[in-house]
Amino acid sequence: MQEVFMHFSNFRDTHPVPELLAPAGGPEAFNAALAAGADAIYCGLGNSFNARRGAHNFTDEAFGEACRRAHLAGARVYVTVNVAVATHEIPQVLELIRRAWVLGADAFIIQDWGLLAEVRRSWPQIECHVSTQANVHDARGVAWCRELGVARVTLSRELSLDEIRTIAREGVELEAFGHGALCFCYSGVCMMSSLAGGRSANRGMCAQPCRLPYDLVDEEGHAIEAPGRTRPLCPKDYCVIDDLPQLRDAGVASLKVEGRMKSPDYVYAVTSAYRSALDALAAGNEDEKASAARLRTLRRVFNRDFTDAYLWGRSGDEMMSYERSNNRGELVGEVVSSRGLEDTLVRRGGSDGGRERMRRLTRADVEVRLGQPVGEGDLLELRPVEDPSQFLTVRSERAAAAGETIICRASRPIPAGAVVRVIRSQAAMDAAARVSGLGVPRRRPVTVSVRARLGEPFSVTLSCSDGMASATVEGFVVESARTKAVTRDDLIEHVGRMGQSPFEPVSFEVETDEGVGMGFSDVHKVRTQACKTLEQEILAPYEMRGEGLAVAPSARGVSARLVDVREKALLAAPDAWTRPAPEACALVATARAARAALDAGATRVYATSDALEDGAVWPEGVIPWLDEVCREGDHARLDPWVRAGQPVGVGNVSELALATSRGALAEVRACIPVHNESCLVALEEAGAAGLWLSPELTLEEVCALAGTASVPVGLVVSGRARAMTSEHCVLQAAGRCIHDCPNCELRRRRLSLRDIDGNLLPVRIDVHGRSHIWAAHPLDATPQADTLVAAGITRLMADATLLSPEECAFAVERVVRALAAVAAGRRPAPRVQGATSGHLFSGIG
Repeated sequence: MQEVFMHFSNFRDTHPVPELLAPAGGPEAFNAALAAGADAIYCGLGNSFNARRGAHNFTDEAFGEACRRAHLAGARVYVTVNVAVATHEIPQVLELIRRAWVLGADAFIIQDWGLLAEVRRSWPQIECHVSTQANVHDARGVAWCRELGVARVTLSRELSLDEIRTIAREGVELEAFGHGALCFCYSGVCMMSSLAGGRSANRGMCAQPCRLPYDLVDEEGHAIEAPGRTRPLCPKDYCVIDDLPQLRDAGVASLKVEGRMKSPDYVYAVTSAYRSALDALAAGNEDEKASAARLRTLRRVFNRDFTDAYLWGRSGDEMMSYERSNNRGELVGEVVSSRGLEDTLVRRGGSDGGRERMRRLTRADVEVRLGQPVGEGDLLELRPVEDPSQFLTVRSERAAAAGETIICRASRPIPAGAVVRVIRSQAAMDAAARVSGLGVPRRRPVTVSVRARLGEPFSVTLSCSDGMASATVEGFVVESARTKAVTRDDLIEHVGRMGQSPFEPVSFEVETDEGVGMGFSDVHKVRTQACKTLEQEILAPYEMRGEGLAVAPSARGVSARLVDVREKALLAAPDAWTRPAPEACALVATARAARAALDAGATRVYATSDALEDGAVWPEGVIPWLDEVCREGDHARLDPWVRAGQPVGVGNVSELALATSRGALAEVRACIPVHNESCLVALEEAGAAGLWLSPELTLEEVCALAGTASVPVGLVVSGRARAMTSEHCVLQAAGRCIHDCPNCELRRRRLSLRDIDGNLLPVRIDVHGRSHIWAAHPLDATPQADTLVAAGITRLMADATLLSPEECAFAVERVVRALAAVAAGRRPAPRVQGATSGHLFSGIG
């Protein structure tokens, strides 16, 4: 792998390929990524403010050392702070960022728009990348990010090559997802985990409910999924190793490998496979044998089978792992026969004073015929075809080629015909183990110049092959040989012995006179000093970072800055906004429901853009409620609803940017999460004329944010929260797709997903084939209307998108009555039976 990386460095300038960005959940995986040839590594510092809080992550000391190793090897280090941040946490996160920058971080991956604004203001020299959690998926959104001063945008995983190619014209570095686990939902708008159990994906604590079994059920509760399609929300893993030329040509600057929760052997295997593929692409020397070997490497570490469907504009059955969510490995053979062995009695207990017991162990020899080779120690899964749940795992006791038969010792017999897979490669584990504790996991290629002229100082110059740094050290004065003369080959041999240094010589230039003499120990001293000096030159820019760097602002400092922003805005437009009276709002999906909401007392009615296009006659004044997704192909249907001087609900930064440019009154939907005052102010500065707060906030957080806003703030207090939006149509689990969404009868029905506890999650598929999944239980926060209104919430919404006109009227009437009770100084009515208070009294993780 070292040799491969050295070759790659030489080709980068003339054959550009994307940066290979590898994951590291801790120091061992970091070393594995570095040794395998990653150009950059992303990781978390500490366990509080990144989207993989369950990973091992890094202490300050370990992080500083990891950065040093990476920089000496020529790699960059990115720190993930890709979560929504609470107001009181902003100073803590800023201190973490400052600390990580001084320790050697090269960039920070950020989701929260408020945190981004604070970093850009405090330290404009710090490189910031927008996380895929920020849900950016078109050129307009990327251009908006560019104006904020970001260096890179990580695009949504769902984008196609054509879309990436269009977005690349904006001139911003683009990071694209290349390999690893796919989320079912668009990143950043998934609340299934937090709604089900309080573990929020926006806070790095996703419980992965999408990997669990669900039944797709009809209105009567009958399961309608096709046989074997028990995991309708579980995609295969992404794999673009065969699409690298197209990604390069589309303008992708960085290719991201997912896996901060994965083991070092996974990181090493996947990174090395993509390093090899990118190097072959740069060199133009691809061949089928090497390609097949790389795919085998990828299949022998954790995978749910592979897909690249999104890249080619597809999102059908081919991308789903319906039957299982765990590791599939690589299919390598089948069980031929099993032979039960005599049971063995073993002693258990007794060592700590407890009662000694005898336990009977069963064993069997299982004969496996191989269609693919296995290695000694490989972990094999034996899975019966008739009852896949009764699988076993065994070790391969020897290496064997395709066509051979091996005997494995198992805990019990298993039926003939059982499928055999390699699910973990011993070779990958051994390779990762070899590099996990190395002080120098990868050596940086250098060119070496040696000068040995009579009467002049002996000198060694080391230059990084990528041109990043160079160092020259002079030593003793060269004299004539007294005995045997030193040759050019002698100098190459002794200067090239770089031992434990982080450098590897790749070429030599030697200037020497005939008959020179010297002691090799003196040569070694000069070479050693040259290596140390080059290290210092490489690390010098990082060593000086703390000098003159502003301290992280305190909570008081952040607050003072926000007050100053608001005062300036008030001076610029003193009559721009006064807090209006509280009003009942409704979100509807039909014109009949809109009229019912108005008749029930709603003063603001919102409707989805698809609903407004259904040809019905709508009441005047209905406000468009745009999607949380706005890709290039969505502009034609969404953009016309953004009109100068008119209110519009926007679900992403692309729509916010358009609304601002057209002079529309943008109301930022809750799918652009506002969890802190800095984010609230940043969106106000970006043109937001109203804000709808996240259902993941507590009542205390809602009230605190509402009290500081200088635009109207709303909250959904009734209805079901949207849990997921996916490009894949979940109804395909029924096995009846007609590939014509507008005319799909199944799409018109009121279907649900039933989870393992029997809860029903409503499912609707829009006319474009996107899935929308709602929470299992409705929300009723109308009993808290008095607290909300007192804090400054002026828009209380009943989300009636799933309700009939009659149900919509009932929901709106409850909001109207709650506001009337508040106005009269009475407490609102108690919560409706069966509803929840959401996260108002139980915060997210």
